[in-house]
Amino acid sequence: MGERPYFFYGWVIVGISVISNILIYGIRHSFSVFFSPILDEFGWSRANIAFMFSLNIFIYGFLAPVAGILVNRWRPRRMMSFGILILGLATAGCSFAGRLWHFYFLFGVLMSLGSAFSGWPILAPALMNWFTRRRGLVMGLGQMGGGLSFVYTMFTEFTILQLGWRSTYLVLAAILVFLLLPLYLFFFAFRPKDKGLEPYGAGEVPVVRGSPAGGPPVRKLPPRDWTLGRLFRTPQLWFLVLSYFLYWGLGNYLVVAHQVKFAEDAGYSSLFSASVFALFGMTMCAGQLSGFISDWIGREKTVTLAALLSIGALFALISVRNATQPYLLYIFSACFGYGAGLYTPTIYAGSADIFYGRHFGAVGGLLLTGMGAGGAIGPWLGGYLFDISGSYVNAFILSMGCIGLACVSFWMAAPRKAVRLRAGI
Repeated sequence: MGERPYFFYGWVIVGISVISNILIYGIRHSFSVFFSPILDEFGWSRANIAFMFSLNIFIYGFLAPVAGILVNRWRPRRMMSFGILILGLATAGCSFAGRLWHFYFLFGVLMSLGSAFSGWPILAPALMNWFTRRRGLVMGLGQMGGGLSFVYTMFTEFTILQLGWRSTYLVLAAILVFLLLPLYLFFFAFRPKDKGLEPYGAGEVPVVRGSPAGGPPVRKLPPRDWTLGRLFRTPQLWFLVLSYFLYWGLGNYLVVAHQVKFAEDAGYSSLFSASVFALFGMTMCAGQLSGFISDWIGREKTVTLAALLSIGALFALISVRNATQPYLLYIFSACFGYGAGLYTPTIYAGSADIFYGRHFGAVGGLLLTGMGAGGAIGPWLGGYLFDISGSYVNAFILSMGCIGLACVSFWMAAPRKAVRLRAGI
């Protein structure tokens, strides 16, 4: 092989991942600012409206491993282009919805299909293909768009105020298709060999931190491929799935779906409430950019830090009583966003430590299945608990418990023992 080029093309894939996550998941995460105008126009219960969000996450979660497996068999560019077209059509279709089942089908089902076949289930294994070193940093950078997708809701809220919620769905669909589709068709490459390159760090043997005290550094073994059967029989995989189920599916999405409406109920304007949501997204970006911390202190300690920040943030949120306490919302957004941002790249990096191989797309998909199963419950349950009690306090306390249990489950998965696990010790 020749000398490594001055600019490594893998960073282009990271950039595409950022833009993709903003536009694809910005549509889903904008649900919170569509919540109020849809509630005002149709008068449905909060649980029934929130269920369209739950359905979206649920179906997306179960389609994600399918997409992760098929991307190794189909042409990734065609597959992702198909997903973008489906997502764009579903988004545009929401502008014409007039019945609850219309939203369930368009937002809940078709958007999930489009997101799964064009988004993170494909992008995550692509990033792992391009980088064998510094994965904590790369996953954090690649997922930065997920945090910025929450900031994207500020644009969505502004457009709703100017054009109305129906026209806003058309605007979001147009931006998605005309910006992202060309990037996929002309610049995306799923594997380095598609560009005649090798992965970043190929041939290097990195040292694993956390070697026995006083002993020599432990070196990673050469990657040992996992069969699907062996993957499914490994308890660590299901502890990771359970952690994602609890942290994002139940714990975080319960709050994300309702936090804007919670702030409006406390007396804040819709624009201010959306700006707090945007702050959540910006600090989430900061957390994702801090994914390299897990390369330094270890995956488990990083997840523990993320959980403590998120739980502390929810204590601040349930302390909000009226519109005279904006500082509590700022504390909540900063800590909750940073914790969520720090958690996500860490669980993917920890999963790659253990399970990286030709079936890592299926592993990433199963993580999203766990998130989807929890997400099917979380947003709907938050709305239901409000409908029967008139308050979100019980829902947010439940979220705290889920996040704490997610941390415990991640420790039980033990990425720190990845070398032994891959060696079958």
